[in-house]
Amino acid sequence: MTDTQAVTAATAGVPEGWPTTEEAALAVQEELRARLLLDEEGPPPGTGPVTGVDVAYDDGRGVVAAAAVTLDAATLEVTGRAVAVGPVPFPYVPGLLAFREVPAVLAALEALPGPPGLVVCDGYGLAHPRRFGLACHVGVLTGLPAVGVAKNPFVLAADPPGPGRGDHTPLRLDGEEVGRALRTRAGVKPVFVSAGHRISLDDACAHTLALTPRYRLPETTRHADALCRRALREALARP
Repeated sequence: MTDTQAVTAATAGVPEGWPTTEEAALAVQEELRARLLLDEEGPPPGTGPVTGVDVAYDDGRGVVAAAAVTLDAATLEVTGRAVAVGPVPFPYVPGLLAFREVPAVLAALEALPGPPGLVVCDGYGLAHPRRFGLACHVGVLTGLPAVGVAKNPFVLAADPPGPGRGDHTPLRLDGEEVGRALRTRAGVKPVFVSAGHRISLDDACAHTLALTPRYRLPETTRHADALCRRALREALARP
């Protein structure tokens, strides 16, 4: 890759004992969920490093590419970038997508030149049928505070929020608020925010607004999305 910002590249393997069946993945998900920390506020919005992670697949070739891009939360300038490419380690099963993504995401995070700080995942945290989406996986396995900011709702519906930036409505599961439909741009469709680990829902939404000064999606997600797609193209182009 050539760019003004250096990119660290890593290889993503399949961890020993990684589940290969839906039954095994559900058991791991249940075990990890018991380790969630949901009573911390997380870092103050607009301070320290914040890292976006995203993945791209080619299921025909069985390849997944993950990107991790760190920004200075105060200036939104990129301070570190890393990618990891490896085999897709789990079949497509709705609700268990994290088992396809986590090994590559962890490899990309580990390859960053500095601490990730808050991790912003393109996906879900608690706003998940079993209250354990990608942001929860990443947070528990790394010990880092993590947030899920999804482009679309998964299985939980929310009433449309008001038209203004910052307006929100709850995503509920069994009557409990597990996330929010949050309007980051006036008159533009909302994103879907949920806490993942070591952060409150209020602070997850505050971070999301701090990361969206111009566009609907967080700057972290925009950078990570572009980088993982590029890493996948380049990996597939190699002989």
